[in-house]
Amino acid sequence: MPSKNKVVNPQRRKNIFSLILRIGISGILLGYIFSKIDWEETRIVLKSAQPQYILYALLVFFSIHIILVWRWWIFIRALNLSVSIGTAVRYFFIGLFGNLFLPTSIGGDIIKVLGLCRESPQKAKVVASVLLDRLSGFVSIVLVASCSFLYGYRLIDDKSLGLLILLMALFFLLLGIILFNRFLYSFVCRIFKAFPRIENALIALHEDILLLRDKRQEGFKAVGLSCLSQAILSFVFFLTAKALHQEIGFVYFLIFIPLICMASAFPSIGGLGVREAGAAYLFGKIGVGAGIAVSLSLINFLFMVIVGLLGGLIYVVTLSSGRLQYCASNASAAPRETGG
Repeated sequence: MPSKNKVVNPQRRKNIFSLILRIGISGILLGYIFSKIDWEETRIVLKSAQPQYILYALLVFFSIHIILVWRWWIFIRALNLSVSIGTAVRYFFIGLFGNLFLPTSIGGDIIKVLGLCRESPQKAKVVASVLLDRLSGFVSIVLVASCSFLYGYRLIDDKSLGLLILLMALFFLLLGIILFNRFLYSFVCRIFKAFPRIENALIALHEDILLLRDKRQEGFKAVGLSCLSQAILSFVFFLTAKALHQEIGFVYFLIFIPLICMASAFPSIGGLGVREAGAAYLFGKIGVGAGIAVSLSLINFLFMVIVGLLGGLIYVVTLSSGRLQYCASNASAAPRETGG
């Protein structure tokens, strides 16, 4: 008789542990932040919120994702990937659903890679497109935060923010140098010398990344779109603040929101808890109460959930239509019985 004690797949065990860890981090951070909030003040502000600004913010938030699809499509075209725009849009939005609910902070990227690999045999180029897309997003965070801080540093009496932005800039500068330098990249790949398949896959990936050295215009376009998306996200927070009757200069959002976005990459449930802690800390520097700052962040998290659920709906609809097509093709291929 088979043993009743089932062996748990190591990858499944890892995913369960990752999910528990992310829930724990989000829960601890939210619990700590909520303990510091003046709930009466927050309740009064939320009760008098102007819903039209919330609606405007949601519509603007959705427009960001059109820009981000466009950015990814630039890399797909630059790498000559044989993928349709419809397929890219589909897996982009399904990836947003994955970012919220999968037990890893790069769940959406994994979905995009797996989805496009089903449509195209150019697997290394698929991975390169997602990696470069994510990297351009990080570069825009550094650029927008740096330029905004240089413009408005006199408004914020805190040199630690400038130091944080500088460290981020140096990190991504070093990463970019390694990615686009064959010798340095090969040197780093030697870490995986004991795993030849991984090493060879990384080298093949690098060959596709290097294709962009001759297509710098596409790279600049992608970074430009990334910067635009960061500015628009800052405007979404600005509109949300307007809804809560908070008169905060737009430059503060341009400085703070990129840093909050970077912090949200820390293991958690869709950045929940980490993003709120960052918002309370940063907006607290300009006198915004913790309750208001957390409310701003949670409202924008709600926007993320709405768009993520749209991605889940797209997945369900396309999965169902795919099954219907499969059943129909099987039915047409099946031999018909003739009456005797």
